[in-house]
Amino acid sequence: LQVDLWQPSSPFHIVEGAVADVRVPQNATWSLLPFLQRANIQYTILISDLQQAIENQTAGRSHRSRRSLPGYNYEVYHSLEEIEDWMHYLNTTYSDLVHMFSVGKSYEGRPLYVLKLGKRSRPYKKAVWIDCGIHAREWIGPAFCQWFVKEALQTYQTDPDMRKMLTQLYFYIMPVFNVDGYHFSWTNDRFWRKTRSKNMRFHCHGVDANRNWKVKWCDEGASLHPCDDTYCGPFPESEPEVKAVAHFLRKHRKQIKAYLSFHAYAQMLLYPYSYKYATIPNFNCVESAAYNAVNALQSAYGVRYRYGPASSTLYVSSGSSMDWAYKNGIPYAFAFELRDTGHFGFLLPEMLIKPTCTETMLAVKNITLHLLKKCH
Repeated sequence: LQVDLWQPSSPFHIVEGAVADVRVPQNATWSLLPFLQRANIQYTILISDLQQAIENQTAGRSHRSRRSLPGYNYEVYHSLEEIEDWMHYLNTTYSDLVHMFSVGKSYEGRPLYVLKLGKRSRPYKKAVWIDCGIHAREWIGPAFCQWFVKEALQTYQTDPDMRKMLTQLYFYIMPVFNVDGYHFSWTNDRFWRKTRSKNMRFHCHGVDANRNWKVKWCDEGASLHPCDDTYCGPFPESEPEVKAVAHFLRKHRKQIKAYLSFHAYAQMLLYPYSYKYATIPNFNCVESAAYNAVNALQSAYGVRYRYGPASSTLYVSSGSSMDWAYKNGIPYAFAFELRDTGHFGFLLPEMLIKPTCTETMLAVKNITLHLLKKCH
């Protein structure tokens, strides 16, 4: 019986007393449900017709209405092509605050675009790196990256905090890290997670781009099998996307003071370590930043995020981008797991984009302002 594990991402993390979310083909439910009953495992059907839920999300909108750039709609999900058009548009329209560049090419040859956001107020400025969409099916991630850019550009004149952030810092924002996988999740398989590189021996595609970094690579929480969702790849940085971003971060490691990566779903704010149960050296500063960020987030709609070290708050995983960033000298490294906790899972409805992004924005601003105050 083939099931697609949504939460946790790997069977190794399924433990007694914990909740697991799985997706099953319609024709498999008749064998799965009696099995669960016999095994005395409680279950709830969260989405009874997944196909219908997918169609509700992607159908019924004319391509054109989503794309008129001056009236770009930030409350719908956008295809890769639309996001790239939007980036080009901002690059020409806001040339005083936005600079678009590419850090490399994906496995399928797509450019890996990053927006550099900030006032060119002085030659050297500290920076914050933000990436979204490492896992293809987590569409709320790229939606948030776009929302962040919109907020920065729209409130720069009126909000003193935003003005301070853009004057004193640069933001490197990568709205879609895993471009091939994201495109594939729009065209072929809505629940695709990995990159799209080919494996000759197994005829399976893709590597988990968040298990492919050179930090405790392919240890606990990652799989050596190419067909698994958490496959760590044939070697660290085997994926051109990971290699390109790692190269960029290494080159700018003295400048970049925070690394923020956006995932879904679990409603958590995580910091290192992922790969071991141990306390990071600057725990007090990072912990207080996380505590304040989660409180700021909750102030919007009352949504509570759990926060803490990834290993004990979520589960142990090796080869993650957050651990790598931290190990490479970026003192504030965080991974957000955005809404929700499983009711919609990866199919977070478009009507929840605005509240999710609004509350997340408060957390990100909070972390950024914490960064500008010296923490000892």
